[in-house]
Amino acid sequence: MSRIAANPIPYWATAGKTREVLDEAFGDFHAIGFTAVKADVPEDMTADEYRAWIGRYGLSPSLSLFNSPFDDTVKVGDEVEKAKRFAATQVALGLDRTMVSSMSVPARIEQPAVGAAFDEGRLSQAIDMCGAVCRALAAEGLRPLHHSHVGGVFETEHEITRLLDDLGPDVIGFGPDTGHLRWAGIDPAPFIRRYADRLGGIHIKDVFPDYLAGGADGEEAQEDSGDAQGSEGTGSGKAGGSYREKTASKRLWAEPGLGVVDFDAVLEAIPASYDGDFMIEVDEPSVDSKLESHRMSFEWARRALAGRIEE
Repeated sequence: MSRIAANPIPYWATAGKTREVLDEAFGDFHAIGFTAVKADVPEDMTADEYRAWIGRYGLSPSLSLFNSPFDDTVKVGDEVEKAKRFAATQVALGLDRTMVSSMSVPARIEQPAVGAAFDEGRLSQAIDMCGAVCRALAAEGLRPLHHSHVGGVFETEHEITRLLDDLGPDVIGFGPDTGHLRWAGIDPAPFIRRYADRLGGIHIKDVFPDYLAGGADGEEAQEDSGDAQGSEGTGSGKAGGSYREKTASKRLWAEPGLGVVDFDAVLEAIPASYDGDFMIEVDEPSVDSKLESHRMSFEWARRALAGRIEE
C-alpha cells in the first residue's frame, strides 16, 4: 500500500539543509500525520544515522532524487561515480527506486516552461548521459524514474518523450511531477496514462493559472516566447519573470486542490497496481505557514487517495 510522503523543500529552499531546519520540518510532519519523507541524507551522516534521526519523528524514507545537468558542464564518468555513491546510500535506507532529473539550464531558469534555447545536439548528449547514469543506478539496485522539471534539459513534452522513448523501459522508468508537467504545457493525466506501465513514483503538485497559457497574460506569453522556443520548443508561461521570481510570487505553486491540475483525471490514469508513494511537494506555499500548507495538503491527500494509501 502506498504512503503519503512529504518533501521538506519549502523549509530548506532558502534556509539551507541544516539539521535545525530539517528538525523543524520533521516535527511538523509528525504533528500532521505524515509517515514518510523524501530521503535526503546529509553528507556528514550515514544511512543508519539518518534513518534513526527521522525515525524519532515517526518517519521513514521515501524515494529521493538524483539531479544532474546532463550537459557539457559535467563529465559522464564523474556523474556515473556520483550516481553509484548516491545509490549505495539509498539502497542502504531500504529504497529500491529514485527520481532522476535535470533542472539547471541557465536560459530556462531565466525564461521557464517554454523550451528556451532548444538545442538538438544538447538533447541527444543529455539522453546518452542520462542513460549511462540510469544504468549505473540500476546496477547498484536502484530503479531510475525520470522526473519532469521545468528549467532542465528535459523540460518540454518533446524532450521528455524523446528521453523516455529513446532509452526505453528497460533503462528508465517514469516518476512525473504533476505541477511541472502542467506548467510546461503538458496535461498530466494523458501523459501519465501514456507511460503508466513505467510509473514508479509521483510528486503531487498543483499550480495556479497565473503563469500558464490561458491564465493572466497567457496570450502575450505565447507570442513573446516564440523565438526562444526553438524548432521543438513547446510550453506556456506568463510573460516576464525567471523561475525563481515566479516561485517567490506565491502565485505559481498551489496546495493540491487549490490550482488547476485535474487530480481526478490524474488519479484515474494511475493504474491500480501502482506501488509507489504519493509525495506532496509545494515548493513555495501559497499560505504564510509552512505547517499549515502541509496540513492542508495532507488532509486533501487523505480524502483524494482514500483506499490507495496506508491509514
